[in-house]
Amino acid sequence: MKTRHILVLLALVASTVTFDAARAEHPKKTEHPATATPAADATDVVSVAGSAGNFKTLVAAIEAAGLAAELQGKGPFTLFAPTDEAFAKLPAGTVEDLLKPANRAMLAGILANHVVPGKIMSSDIKTMKASTVSGHDLNIVVQDGKVFVNDAQVVKADIGAANGVIHGIDKVIMTTAAPEHPSSDKPEDHPAH
Repeated sequence: MKTRHILVLLALVASTVTFDAARAEHPKKTEHPATATPAADATDVVSVAGSAGNFKTLVAAIEAAGLAAELQGKGPFTLFAPTDEAFAKLPAGTVEDLLKPANRAMLAGILANHVVPGKIMSSDIKTMKASTVSGHDLNIVVQDGKVFVNDAQVVKADIGAANGVIHGIDKVIMTTAAPEHPSSDKPEDHPAH
C-alpha cells in the first residue's frame, strides 16, 4: 500500500515535469477577455486558495501532504478545490485523521484526485472525462447549467492563478484506489497481472 502512495506522488511529480515541457513547446493561448486571468491573480493556485478565505482546510491539507511546492510550480493546473464546508461534510474526525503525519501518503493520494494537468476554464467545460495527476478519471457533467465533478458540484468557477485555475466544489472527492484495470480470473501471481 505504501508503494502505491509513493507511485501516486511520483506520478504527480512526473506530470508536473511533463506538462512544464509541453507548455514550453506550445505558445500561450490567448484567452477570451471574459475568462482571462486578472493581473491581480499573479500567484500560484495554493496562494490564491489561501487568500480566497473559503479553502483554509484544503490549504492545510496541501501543506500537510507535502504538495505545496508541486502546486506552486509552473503548472498549469486545474484544481477542483473542496471548500471548507465540503471538508466539514466528511464524517467527524476524518479531516483530523488525514492531517496526521502517518496519513500523509493517503492524504496526498486524495488531493491528487482534485488536480487535473492543464488549465480548464469554465468556458471549456462540457460533459467529459478529465484525467487527474494521479491517473484517475473524473466524470465531469454539465446539467441544467450546473457543473458536477463526480458527485461534487462546482460552486465557484474560474478563480484565476498564474499557474492555473481553481474551481470550488462542494464535496471532497475521496477516491484513493488505484486506477481501474480490466478484471481477470487469473490468480494474483499469474504473469498477466
